[in-house]
Amino acid sequence: MRFAKIGAVAILFASVFSAPATAQSLKIGYADPDVIITFMPEYQDIQQQMAAEYRTSQEALQALAEDFQERVTKYQKQQPLLSTARQAEREAELAQLQTEIQDSAARKDQELAQKQEDLMAPLLDRVQEVIDEVAAAKGLDLVLRSPALLFVNEDSVININLDIAEQLGIEIDEEAQSD
Repeated sequence: MRFAKIGAVAILFASVFSAPATAQSLKIGYADPDVIITFMPEYQDIQQQMAAEYRTSQEALQALAEDFQERVTKYQKQQPLLSTARQAEREAELAQLQTEIQDSAARKDQELAQKQEDLMAPLLDRVQEVIDEVAAAKGLDLVLRSPALLFVNEDSVININLDIAEQLGIEIDEEAQSD
């Protein structure tokens, strides 16, 4: 998937820059939505909420792990007294419990990732709306995501991070936005 995107960008650049007359009139900007989002107050709220969710999840998993360990210890103490059949049965129970704990952990990780995605979606949408507005106001034909850029001629390609931040009513650390 990633290579398909890179290939699409390469094709776009090849087609855009293969015609010199067209390339001269093309107005290009770049931005880093990820940097912009980190300076939004809502982002900090989301990070705090996700940290609390993560802690709660870890505490629940820790309780399950401790219960499992207690059961293993109890089994190990009782093992010499158990018949071979009962040992096999208890080992199967412990293996099943261990699988359930691992499945629960994986499921919780997926839930947390989905929750973060859901919480971040409005921020990403808002930043995209502002990128569109700034691009239209500046008459840009193309806006690139800056982390993908290896070289930028600042005379012909402009950084619009500060314009986006201004329109969002946030301040961006100039060092962070120029990385």
